Amino acid sequence: MGLRAGKEAGSGTVLMTGVALAALLLLSVVVLFAQASVAASRAATAADLSALAGADAARGLRDGNPCAVAAEVASLQDARLTGCVIEGESGHIVRISTEVDSIPALPPASGRARAGPPSSDP
Repeated sequence: MGLRAGKEAGSGTVLMTGVALAALLLLSVVVLFAQASVAASRAATAADLSALAGADAARGLRDGNPCAVAAEVASLQDARLTGCVIEGESGHIVRISTEVDSIPALPPASGRARAGPPSSDP
């Protein structure tokens, strides 16, 4: 018995090419989600550290303007400070917003944090 060349000759190649392309697409989606997760984590970490540093400056434990100190700490984390609000009766609460760039296919990841004494609001 010999091989029969017919209508289905080469269909396995086409099928495997389709499976390989589907696997490549799935892998690309997984990598994009992983990159987005890493960027979001970096933005949150930068916001936390910046808020803590800003709160230290607001309380006088560190020299400088709280928002300037927070911006400096954010830049050390490869992040941009996009918002800084000093609030509270004593001005010791600092709210920070940061952004971190990811790969060009994704928008920047953002992070927010608050540091300072507990709020006295009920």
